[in-house]
Amino acid sequence: MSLTLDHARTIIKAALQKADDLALKPLTVAVLDAGGAIVALERRDGASRMRPEIARGKANGAIALGLGSRSIYKRAQEQPYFVQAMNALADGVLVPVPGGVLVKDGEGQIIGAVGITGDSSDNDEICAVAGIEAAGFTADAG
Repeated sequence: MSLTLDHARTIIKAALQKADDLALKPLTVAVLDAGGAIVALERRDGASRMRPEIARGKANGAIALGLGSRSIYKRAQEQPYFVQAMNALADGVLVPVPGGVLVKDGEGQIIGAVGITGDSSDNDEICAVAGIEAAGFTADAG
């Protein structure tokens, strides 16, 4: 199974609805396929200029390392030089904080990732999980 544009739109809509329910700051949501290509990206009015790059970086890190970005964050605390090296190898597009969540199909295969930024990293992650589950997939935040 692959992550389609319709899936990405469902993920974004549900993630932003969760943000509205929680009265969060303006979010940016990036949905990437299993190869790290952008399927869809939405930046809410009022979100700062770099938010698309941050959202993509959270999702890209998850795809690149096969770990939800919460795990990457923990690893950065334990092994900062390793994560710094991984970021260098990724040309600086790995953002090692929560909010990058793997999307898995019913067989547990990684089919993409969602990166969200704009509020606290914990709240970003909550919204990513809500979006992924609304599309019928399993979320792996790390």
